[in-house]
Amino acid sequence: MGWKRTGLVVSGCVFLAALLIGVLSLNNGIASGGTVYTQLQVLTEVLRLVTENYVEEADGTALVDGAIAGMLDKLDPHSTYLDPERYRRMQERNRGTYYGIGVSFEIVDGDLTVVSAIDGSPSHKLGIRPGDVIVKIDGRSAKGIKQEEVFDKLRGERGTIVHVTIRRPGEEDLHEFDIVRDQIPIFSVPYSFLLRPGVGYVRMIRFSSTTSDELEEALQKLEAQGMEKLILDIRGNAGGFLNEAIEVADKFLAAGKKLVYTLGRIPDSSEEYYSTGRGKHTRYPLVLLIDRYSASASEIVSGAMQDWDRGLVVGETSFGKGLVQRQYQLKNGGALLLTVARYYTPSGRLIQRDYSDKEKYMSADADEGDEETPPSSEPDARPEFKTAAGRVVYGGGGITPDVKLTERWIYSSLQRTLDRSYFDFANRWVNETRYQPPSFDEFREDFEVTDEIVRSYEAFLKDRGIKYEPDSLRAEIDQVRSGIKREMARNLWGENERWQILIESDPQVHAAIAALPQAELMARNEPTGDWQTRSR
Repeated sequence: MGWKRTGLVVSGCVFLAALLIGVLSLNNGIASGGTVYTQLQVLTEVLRLVTENYVEEADGTALVDGAIAGMLDKLDPHSTYLDPERYRRMQERNRGTYYGIGVSFEIVDGDLTVVSAIDGSPSHKLGIRPGDVIVKIDGRSAKGIKQEEVFDKLRGERGTIVHVTIRRPGEEDLHEFDIVRDQIPIFSVPYSFLLRPGVGYVRMIRFSSTTSDELEEALQKLEAQGMEKLILDIRGNAGGFLNEAIEVADKFLAAGKKLVYTLGRIPDSSEEYYSTGRGKHTRYPLVLLIDRYSASASEIVSGAMQDWDRGLVVGETSFGKGLVQRQYQLKNGGALLLTVARYYTPSGRLIQRDYSDKEKYMSADADEGDEETPPSSEPDARPEFKTAAGRVVYGGGGITPDVKLTERWIYSSLQRTLDRSYFDFANRWVNETRYQPPSFDEFREDFEVTDEIVRSYEAFLKDRGIKYEPDSLRAEIDQVRSGIKREMARNLWGENERWQILIESDPQVHAAIAALPQAELMARNEPTGDWQTRSR
């Protein structure tokens, strides 16, 4: 589906005058009766009075931005105005690349601290490690630097050089690096590995322009390693490009199956999408792991797999965002994301949840670590549909999983207190001991965080002034050992290995593994639904 573009001048009264002229020129009669015309005259008059008479000089651009926000607030929660800076960041994220040195970072007590160097990036190739503190950039102190300043200083044109000075935990001498900026990927499939022999795991965190290609690469890698079953983890994936969701679903289904369809008011917003037959991964058992923050494109994929009985959906009821936004670029460099259609799963389910109470609706976006489900109705109060094999599924409030999980992986207050300290301690311990195991597999299977290491960690906490209750630490000693071990893995290998240690304690991943036999039974059949070619 192609994107349409329109323009809007966002600059005080000029903007409103242009908008007024545009409205009066519409052919669909929106200004008939004078209602919209009159209100725009009032809006222009209010803006003039404010800019001329308010007690302080008013920012005209901010006022107009506020007027736009107020107008869109009368629509659905997902129709949004992006100012030029927000739009630039969104484009970068969706494009899947930027130019820089390739580190993720945190600013801790004013210190610019490397969390990880992205695999294959210039920083990774030079040996920059987690825990390294960038103390100078091009000879100037980085102490107290702000996040936006980091982006400005470390990102830049491809091939340009930035000089950084690094302090490494456990070492007295500073390290000097000349780093040549290059293209840095923003991965949407950051983790893929075998959980156990034959069982693949893929983590997908967004649907950007590179997602389907990243997924294909991950699947081919795992299949070469002997994968016979797959767990696709799309928990927390809030969505992205519709076409990428279609391409992802297409990988797992034979030709000619409806994947999703959209219905809108304008003619080209209503479309049907079918599988192409190009998918190479149509047979092995598939479990999709979702939660309350899986939304939009995630629900398209999980809904299609569920309707076609191609994959078993495990987890929590998903968010329930069944609205399609079209992107309109504006003349000020910003963009309008405007809802133009609703999407439906192959069986005809509208996944959109009620948003009449917007505050309640959007509260499901905020991860507070509680155990409440999204504010959606109970399944028995929602419309029923049938999958291709005749199973009952529900519309009107997200994707209801086939296997519903109630146990969640929730950090205690102690773990939230200690989380950063695991990173700092592990980096110092690895650097000071020069520990280097033969392989990650041996480390994962054989390495133990001993009592001696735990005592060193407690001394580290005391030295850092981090307060905790010793009895609480002992009660959660398994989580403490896991926290230290996963940060050691990150220091020694990278983010993929850290994640492998992390999810060993994830009860929902264990439940997904336990559900694989059900997925195997599903994969043996190839049902056909009578709604496959149903007319809209």
